[in-house]
Parts: sequence; structure tokens; C-alpha cells
Amino acid sequence: MYKVFVNEKKLSISKYPQDLEKQIRYDGPATLEIAIDLLENTSCPELNIYGDDLDGIWNDFNQIYKVIEAAGGVVSNQNKDILFIRRLGKWDLAKGKIEKGESLEDAAVREIEEETGLKDLVLEKFINTTFHIYTERNGEKILKTTHWFKVSYVGNAEPIPQTEEGISEVSWKNEKEIIDVVFPMTFENIKLILNDFWNLN
Repeated sequence: MYKVFVNEKKLSISKYPQDLEKQIRYDGPATLEIAIDLLENTSCPELNIYGDDLDGIWNDFNQIYKVIEAAGGVVSNQNKDILFIRRLGKWDLAKGKIEKGESLEDAAVREIEEETGLKDLVLEKFINTTFHIYTERNGEKILKTTHWFKVSYVGNAEPIPQTEEGISEVSWKNEKEIIDVVFPMTFENIKLILNDFWNLN
């Protein structure tokens, strides 16, 4: 199953119907356009498209968008705190676009270093991939595919926000602070990847 966030609403693409408010059986690429329109322009909170050929549906979905690949990390320290960046009033995890010829792992570490100023990072394992769509100012439709890794910080330097990228703060948060402070001011796919990270431990 794939979960794609559209304006913070969840679009599930699966082989079988899910326990969601709205279900649409896949009947060609027009089904995808209808689903996206419902999520973008109505009060429909979440929606599931289902069909036998999951890979075929996902391939059709990818044809609609320009796919941008990114990588990032859930960074934890020795106290089990997690590192967050704050940009435009939202808490987020460090991540960024993969450069040409760069591996997912190298991109994740490079982006964390650039956005937080921290160097002593140990990449441990892949967590999961998240998807969300948005529209550029020029009208181009983008499917952002972000590959997330579990990363440990073994140094003791203070993080420094990359202000030229609009990052105003970098902060370690414990689990209570994440639930109380971060979750009300973050994105749905960040909640998803944090839950996947906690399930690993």
C-alpha cells in the first residue's frame, strides 16, 4: 500500500478496500484525477483507491507528476531525543533533494549536516519512504518522494540552523515534547515516519 499526502489529507493506494470514509475502485488514470480533485477541493478528509494491479496503479500515478527524490533522517542523540528543524512556523526533520549521482544514504547525511550544522552522524538503517504532492508556482505538479533513515548523533556540538534555507531553529525534543509541541505544528508524513521510527526501537 502507498500513502500519499495531498494538502495534509491522506490518499491510500492499495489492492483492497480500506477502512476509510471514501473508497474508489481503480478504473484507469481518470480515477486518480478524480481522487486528487476530491481531496484538494472538497471536505473529504481521506480517500482510498484500490485495484488488483497495485504496481500498475502506482506507475500511472507517477506519470501524472514530476517526481522529485529527497532523503533525510530521524536523528537521535544519546538521551534518545530527536532533532527537529523549524521552518516557516512548522517543525520538520532535516531532509533535502538528492543530487545527481548521489546515493540515498549520502544525501541524507549531507542534508542533515547542512541544515543542522552537526557532523558526527552515524547512519544506521532505512526506515521508510513518504510521499506528498504539491504544485509549483509555475503550475507544475510535483510528487515528492522522501527516503528516511535512522541516524545517531555521537558528538556534543550545538546545532546551528541553516538560515539561508529559511530554517529559524534546530532543537532536540524528547518524546513528550514531540507529542505536545511538535505534533500540533508538523506535517502528517512526519508523524508517519516518527511512528515508524519508534516502532523500530
